[in-house]
Amino acid sequence: MPQPDHISKLGVPDAATLDDDLKMIWQKCVEKLGFVPNVYSAYSLKPRRLRNFMAMYNEIMLSESRLTKLEREMVAVVVSSANRCYYCLVAHGAAVRVLSGDPELGEMMALNYRVAKLEPRQRAMLDFAWKLTATPWLIEDADRAALCAAGFDEQDVFDLAETVAFFNLSNRMASATDMMPNREYHQAAR
Repeated sequence: MPQPDHISKLGVPDAATLDDDLKMIWQKCVEKLGFVPNVYSAYSLKPRRLRNFMAMYNEIMLSESRLTKLEREMVAVVVSSANRCYYCLVAHGAAVRVLSGDPELGEMMALNYRVAKLEPRQRAMLDFAWKLTATPWLIEDADRAALCAAGFDEQDVFDLAETVAFFNLSNRMASATDMMPNREYHQAAR
């Protein structure tokens, strides 16, 4: 049974009506990915918010950090697993499969990251991401100390916390709008 056909239950504007800068982004997405991510289409309902969303995503996920792109995608999937966010599990699970070259890792991140054979650093990172998502009021000095013991410095902890927070926001927006992932993500790196 296929997923529903809508992108967002709030609807999306016709791409032809978007501002020129957004039309250019749509064109670049099609050239690079073969499609426009549905999150962009959903956010295009509020163009300024879309621009802010893209800027924050790019800063958190693509800027210089000691967290690798794969590790940041792993965090996105673990946060989305805790939140049961269908859109992000599918989209970022695909990114984990592509970046790692390991389709099983993507599934483990989505279903239960604890079964994966991870480096201690990655285990500490994902344990923190899960706890900050599921029980943020329980984060304490011991949690930050565990990250430091695993090799994270203060800037790394900041990057990790910001990534977790961003995907909690993204998950809630995807759930609130009943956002559906692009079908292409389901086939990526399989």
